Amino acid sequence: MRLEHGDRPAKEVVDHPGSAVIVPFKAPDILILIWNFRVTAGRRLLEFPAGTIEPGESPAQCAARELREETGYSASSLVPLGRCFASPGTSTEVMHLFAASGLTFHGQDLDQGEEITAVELSLEELRGMAAKGEIEDAKTLCALALCLWRPLPADLTLFVSGDPPLERFETGTEDNG
Repeated sequence: MRLEHGDRPAKEVVDHPGSAVIVPFKAPDILILIWNFRVTAGRRLLEFPAGTIEPGESPAQCAARELREETGYSASSLVPLGRCFASPGTSTEVMHLFAASGLTFHGQDLDQGEEITAVELSLEELRGMAAKGEIEDAKTLCALALCLWRPLPADLTLFVSGDPPLERFETGTEDNG
C-alpha cells in the first residue's frame, strides 16, 4: 500500500475482503435488528445484521446469507443503499449496505459461538434511540442514517410473509442485554 505521493505508510493496515450490512424491513416502518454479543465490547450491541464477504461471494450474496443466518429471514428483494468504509484509518473494509424486503421466516442458522437474538423496532423507536446515544454500533448508525435521510427505493413495498416469534424490543427498559 502506498500514499498518494508514493511513500509507504509507517502503520499497519488490516486487509479486509469487505462486508454486507442489511436493513430488513418487515413493514414500511418496522425493521428487524439483532442483539449481538461482541467480545471486544464485552456486551451485546443492537445492530443491523451484517457479515464478511466470503471468497467468490458478491456483496448481495453475502447480504442474503447473513440475513438468513442471523435473523432467520430470506428476502425477495435486496436493494443497494450505498457503501462506506468501516474504519478507513486502519482497515480496507468497505461495507455494502442493503435494504431487504419481501421477508419470509425460516429460522436462524447461527455460526457456532454466535449469541444473536432478533428483535423488531419501529423506525421512530430507532430514531429516538440513536438521538439518545443508545445505538453504539457504527454500521447500524450509518445504515439508519441512510434510511432516515434518503428516499428509500420504491420496491420496498414488498413485505413479510409468515409470522415468526420475534422478541419485541421496548425502548426505555434497563435490561436490554
